[in-house]
Amino acid sequence: MPNQQSSSFYGLSIAPKIQEVIARMRFTIPTPIQHKAIPVAIEGKDIIGVAQTGTGKTLAFAIPVIQRLSQGKGRCLVLVPTRELAIQVDETFQKIAPLFSIRTAVLIGGASMQNQLQALRRNPRVLIATPGRLVDHMTQRTIMLADVNILVLDEADRMLDMGFLPQIERILRFIPKDRQTMLFSATIPQEVVRIAASYMKLPISVEVAPSGTMAEGIIQELFIVKRDHKKELLAKILRQYNGSVLLFSRTKIGASKITRMIKYMGQSVAEIHSDRSLNQRREALEGFKIGKYRILVATDIAARGIDVTGIELVINYDLPEDAENYVHRIGRTARAGHEGRAISFATPDQRDDVRNIEKLIKKALPISEHPEFPHETFVEGPSQTSSYGRSRGYQGRQQHGGGRNKPSWRYSSSQKRYK
Repeated sequence: MPNQQSSSFYGLSIAPKIQEVIARMRFTIPTPIQHKAIPVAIEGKDIIGVAQTGTGKTLAFAIPVIQRLSQGKGRCLVLVPTRELAIQVDETFQKIAPLFSIRTAVLIGGASMQNQLQALRRNPRVLIATPGRLVDHMTQRTIMLADVNILVLDEADRMLDMGFLPQIERILRFIPKDRQTMLFSATIPQEVVRIAASYMKLPISVEVAPSGTMAEGIIQELFIVKRDHKKELLAKILRQYNGSVLLFSRTKIGASKITRMIKYMGQSVAEIHSDRSLNQRREALEGFKIGKYRILVATDIAARGIDVTGIELVINYDLPEDAENYVHRIGRTARAGHEGRAISFATPDQRDDVRNIEKLIKKALPISEHPEFPHETFVEGPSQTSSYGRSRGYQGRQQHGGGRNKPSWRYSSSQKRYK
C-alpha cells in the first residue's frame, strides 16, 4: 500500500535480512533523507544528498552500501572530515555489516598505525577514513584502492573547509572511475558542486531541505554582549539550565580557556578539539554521552562527530567564522524530533556576522536581554540599512528613548524567563 511504503522501510528495495536488523534497532519510520536516498543508492546511482544535521544520513548510505557489497565484489570507501565522525559512521555500519561477514576498518589520525595495519590485513570491505591518514597509508603503500567501487563523501563541505581538497583529489585519482559515488552534507557550497560535476556521473539530487535549513524544534536566542561580560552571562545561563550543554568556541586556545573558566564555576566540563589526543577526545565525548560531563566545549572541526541525543542547549560563546557552521552547530540539539535551544553571544561589533547567519537561515535571530546586564545594540555603520534596523526591533527601542526596553518579541510559554 502506498501509505505503508511512504511511512516505513518496506517498499525501499531493502533486502529482508537488513529489514530484520532495522526492526531490531526499533527503527520503524525512515527519515525523509533515508526514504528518498536508499532506493536510489541501492540501484547503484550517484547521489548528492542534502539534509540538515541529525536526520539519519549515515544510515541512508550504510544500508545501500552493505546491501550492494553483499551481492557482489568490491569495496566501499567512506571519507569523513574528523576522527569522531569516522568512529560514529563505523558504529552505524557495525549494526549491519557483521551479519553479512563484512568487516570494516577505521583509518584516522591519532590512532595506532599498527592496529590499522592489522585491520587492513583482515581484508575489510568498508574503509572509513579521514583524508590525511588515508593519504599516509597510500604513501606507505599499505593500502590499495583499485577495487573500490563505492565512494561516499560524508560532510563534504566540512572536508573542504578544513583544507582537504588536495588530499581528496589525490585519493580520487587512485579510485576506479567506474564506481558509485554518494555525496552527503547539510550544505552544498560551490566547491562541492564543482567536485560533483568533475567526479560524479549524472548524480541524482536528493534534497529534503534546502542547503542551510535548520532542524525543526530549535528555539533560538541572541544576546548582544560586550566581550568583558560574556563570562558572567555564561555563568548565569549555565545556572538557569539543568540539562546537557554543548558550547562552541571559535579557536582551540579559546576552547581550553573556556573549559578552565567553566571548571572554576564548579561545573563538570570536558573539551574536544584538534589539540587533544584521540583518547582524550573519545573520553570527553563518551563522558558527555553518559553524563559524566554536563558541558562539552568544542570547536567547529571537532563537532562534526558529536551525535548525541538529548542535548538541551547549544551555546555559541563565539559566533562561527562561516555562517553555515551556525546551522551545523545548533543542529546538535533538537535531534530525533526533540525540542532544543540555541543561545548565541554576539559582541556589538559583530553585526555583519549576525546578518550573514540571518541571510542563510532566512529569519531574524530573536534578541534577548538579561536584566543584570547593560542594554547593548550593534555598532551602527554605513552598511546598516533602516529596514534591517526595523526588522531587528531597534526602531522601537529608539522611540522609547533608550534605557532597558523590552525586545519587540516576547517569550513563548515554552521559553524560560530570566531570573
